[in-house]
Amino acid sequence: NRMYRTGDLARWLPDGSIEYLGRIDHQVKIRGYRIELGEVEAQLLTVDGIQKAVVTAWENEDGHKDLCAYIIASESLSLPELRNALQPKLPDYMIPTYVVQLDRFPLTPNGKIDRKALPAPEARLEGGLEYVAPRTPLEAKLAQIWQDVLKLSSVGVTDSFFDVGGHSLRATTLVAKIHQELDSRITLREVFQHFTIEQQAQLIATHGTDTYTVIPAAAQQAYYPVSSAQKRLYILSHLEGGDLSYNMPGVLTVEGPLQADRLEDAFRQLIARHETLRTSFEMVEGEVVQRIYDQVEFAVEHLQARESEAEAYIKSFVRSFDLRQAPLLRVRLIQTGPERHLLMYDMHHIISDGVSSNNIVQELVQLYEGQELEPLQIQYKDYAVWQQQE
Repeated sequence: NRMYRTGDLARWLPDGSIEYLGRIDHQVKIRGYRIELGEVEAQLLTVDGIQKAVVTAWENEDGHKDLCAYIIASESLSLPELRNALQPKLPDYMIPTYVVQLDRFPLTPNGKIDRKALPAPEARLEGGLEYVAPRTPLEAKLAQIWQDVLKLSSVGVTDSFFDVGGHSLRATTLVAKIHQELDSRITLREVFQHFTIEQQAQLIATHGTDTYTVIPAAAQQAYYPVSSAQKRLYILSHLEGGDLSYNMPGVLTVEGPLQADRLEDAFRQLIARHETLRTSFEMVEGEVVQRIYDQVEFAVEHLQARESEAEAYIKSFVRSFDLRQAPLLRVRLIQTGPERHLLMYDMHHIISDGVSSNNIVQELVQLYEGQELEPLQIQYKDYAVWQQQE
């Protein structure tokens, strides 16, 4: 007795009835990829033993999101087994980082799955690899670094980094923390080849020491060199068809009262905080350089429109940037109702990526709420100068 719509996810049961599983158009953005949660749920249901599945985007303490799968299964499943079953069917970024096996799903009073009542995820399922505690001081230090990077309460020395929540971005953070805290340098390639604490401890023992030094602040000058990534993006954005290819737009729906002037002030504080938001790019003597301004002109574009007109405004918002003109950031705020707004922002990839975009959105919320942020020790241009010296 249910009316189904396009986009509803359901499955036939052996008794001939239909079980409603939710909306297939629940979208989230994970590591820069837009993901339909319903697609992941549908693939989980193809795995032998899984009877029901719900997938959510779990936000960690660092503000980054990971996929978490809640399953009801006829037998205990280990995370490695589940990953092996899903890898031929889904790209890596759509494979859940966390899996929680439940006896039943919590329900709302009207019988739907209560997603807010689902428990916090744990990375390891019963039936997974046996836990092996650290046996040496080096393994204990590595275990603590893993726990900090992966936001876990414990890890075993035989666990695979990529089976307990690791991916390439976290592997990069792991490499940096190992260098910083253990004065030993291992490469990203080595993390993919030596993916347990036991293996990494042996690798570090053979490498010896490499003292960690912080990136220094660059001396003030008229302009600065760019990083290798920025040089590549500068060239690519000037090729035919590249003028829009490296825009990084986003749209946020804001429900409830919103003070537009306070929002604009929060953006101005962001621009003052991050030099990249006051940076332009140009050619000097045949080399790409970045120029940082003390102040730049910025204003949030305010519009009012009906909900039906919003899509057209969203499409018209994304346009090419002139890399010689800072800031390489645009913001448009559309009010579609008394307490409903669409907040659109667009940045060029030469000043931002998926991780920094998440940081900026998180800081924007904090500044809008009146919080004070810790001052930044270095800026991106300091990294670019250091990289070129290396």
